[in-house]
Amino acid sequence: MLEIANVRAGYGAINVLWDVSVSIPAGELTTIIGPNGAGKTTLLKAIMGLVPLEQGSIRFKGKPLGGTSTWNLLDQGIAMIPEGRMIFKDMTIEENLMLGAFPKQRRAASKANCDKAYAMFPRLHERHNQLAGTLSGGEAQMLAMARGLMSDPKLLIIDEPSLGLAPVVVNELFEILRRLKGEGRTIVLVEQNTQQAVGVADQVHLMQGGKVVLSRPSAQVSLEELHELYFAR
Repeated sequence: MLEIANVRAGYGAINVLWDVSVSIPAGELTTIIGPNGAGKTTLLKAIMGLVPLEQGSIRFKGKPLGGTSTWNLLDQGIAMIPEGRMIFKDMTIEENLMLGAFPKQRRAASKANCDKAYAMFPRLHERHNQLAGTLSGGEAQMLAMARGLMSDPKLLIIDEPSLGLAPVVVNELFEILRRLKGEGRTIVLVEQNTQQAVGVADQVHLMQGGKVVLSRPSAQVSLEELHELYFAR
């Protein structure tokens, strides 16, 4: 569904990604892991058009994304749940959700998609009129995920969802990812929790120093080998 080929990208004179190639199959959960500074978030920004490509190409369902404005990607079926939640704290939970269905062609299904979000995240339903800024970290992450699902995206990109969350909340979060995967959704997950990420994934890519140093089906990934590469031992 998404093909990233020989991509180089960065910030001005500082190049971060070096000839990165990754294939994201439809209907699978692909996880991209690696230490801080490996280039994971920069790769996501390149996909979303927030970082220009110096070389290479990114194609979605066979069509190039180069030059597509970030705000138009939702129209093509791509949604991103960013690192750090980025919810609107002075708006209610339901108002945050409705922003996820803001594009005109998504509005007709907004009520049905909101009902689906509440079914998946019952705590949000209980507090739908509560200001988002009063939520706990775990609840805020659930809101960010639910908002990302409001447009019923063909490709869902999730950046570091477990960051700063308690272990019990992380377990709950990954159960939700398994449910989404079971629905046949195409998901790109960037995550530093290697055990959880590999456990939920179909495909695993490890980045180190702006390069992909391992690409395998999750069933063929050894955590011991992965950690050797992860920590560059």
